[in-house]
Amino acid sequence: MRMLVSLGLGALVLVAAGDQAAGIELGRPNVVIVMVDDMGFSDLGCYGGEIETPHLDRLAKGGLRFTQFYNAARCTPTRAALLTGVCPHQAVHRGALDGRCVTIAEALRRAGYATLMTGKWHVGAPPQHWPRQRGFDRYFGTPQGGGVYFKDTLTIRRKLHGDIFFVLDDEQVEIPDDFYVTDAFTDYALEFVDQAAAAGQPFFLYLAHIAPHFPLQAKPEDIAKYRGRYDAGWDAIRQARYDRQVEMGIIDRRWPLSPRDPRAGAWAEQSPEQRADLAERMAIYAAQIDSVDQNMGRLIERLDALGRLDDTLILFLSDNGCSAEGGPGGFNRGVQDAAIGTGLSWSSAGLEWANVSDAPFRKFKKDAHEGGIATPLIAHWPAGIGRRGELEHQVGHVIDLMPTCLELAGADYPSQRNGTATFPLAGISLVPAFAGEPLARREPLYQEHEGNRAIRDGNWKLVASHNQPWELYDMAGDRTELNDLAEQRPEVAERLRLQWEAWAERCGVLPSARRP
Repeated sequence: MRMLVSLGLGALVLVAAGDQAAGIELGRPNVVIVMVDDMGFSDLGCYGGEIETPHLDRLAKGGLRFTQFYNAARCTPTRAALLTGVCPHQAVHRGALDGRCVTIAEALRRAGYATLMTGKWHVGAPPQHWPRQRGFDRYFGTPQGGGVYFKDTLTIRRKLHGDIFFVLDDEQVEIPDDFYVTDAFTDYALEFVDQAAAAGQPFFLYLAHIAPHFPLQAKPEDIAKYRGRYDAGWDAIRQARYDRQVEMGIIDRRWPLSPRDPRAGAWAEQSPEQRADLAERMAIYAAQIDSVDQNMGRLIERLDALGRLDDTLILFLSDNGCSAEGGPGGFNRGVQDAAIGTGLSWSSAGLEWANVSDAPFRKFKKDAHEGGIATPLIAHWPAGIGRRGELEHQVGHVIDLMPTCLELAGADYPSQRNGTATFPLAGISLVPAFAGEPLARREPLYQEHEGNRAIRDGNWKLVASHNQPWELYDMAGDRTELNDLAEQRPEVAERLRLQWEAWAERCGVLPSARRP
């Protein structure tokens, strides 16, 4: 599908020719970060899922899969932390990126990179906060949230969640009748990469998909592919995913599969009509992820055709755990009698299937337990990662992506932005892990969102839900968080609590998040 007329190559060439040539001569890799929205830990084939993701599986086979990588539990916090390398509470101010933060794009553009983005921005809806104002040379996508896959969904999205629009660089644009958002984001990503290659520039591409965030909307041929595959129900599918994860080595067999969420009923208890509806919902969700994988195939093919695949670091991850929004059974708020999956429907898969997507963990998006913050991370870079098809069990976080990009690009982290001192980086470079070396993390990893909070220090994790007591887990022996050791090891729990409190004070976490 071809869409809008581009603004041409001239808008892209923003650095001196000498800097461009130096970047290529030094062999600095291109960097591509692809992030999906609301996808669970076990959805990809290479992480134990039954959804067909051959292109992502190919990247995993030729690179690394991180098994203990974390996001920030929700859309905006994760995006802010990924782009800036600092704590989300520092990175975001009144819904937009804080002026004391530097983005990856701002840092890498100073180092001679073309900086490209397509997709969901969600860290500043007003024009003064759009991607081009934060270091990106080219942009196509929506500055707001998601919720639109087809053109005819725009009216429904406007009624339910307010207006949404698409932007090319700095101008609002109309989308064509044959629009499907996952394809469109990739169309522009390919165009922008072509332009960077023609200009002889190394490039940084940030591709932020809306999929598979609700509403459930997919192309008919993709839905048909999965229709009937989920008739066995969530209990059987979840167990099968866990079994594959153990076989792959992603999950230690000492960690039992967490029980079905207490709000979810057994599949056997659902009526035949309910089963048909619920299986169809999961088929559409799977189709949305399948579409992402198809488009990853297009991106890989283009990089290969340009001779850039070997010299490109591709990182693929999710912004949070799967969403349980809509509760058991999910919701349906679209046009009356519109078939689920079409552009006039507005439905979710429901809590039970989210419990499958987040397997083997418990909890969901927004939570600080593993189901809310654990994400796949695939790292593929043939020229720079000699480990092929291996698992990396060291702990990482989205705040580590900025330091990783800086190291690979030979770029400095600015001490000031517009005359104001910048926040210090909170993350570390992942580059040592690419070579099988230990990471140099000296500080624990911290989490907080809507009162859900956690600290991970080595194998210890202290975690709590909003207004609930702290729980303590030994992640080496119990990553599915089933055996709370807070009463048995009070000295560890207290030490971690005090560390978390100090971080919360330092980073401006709301006082309400520190109770009880």
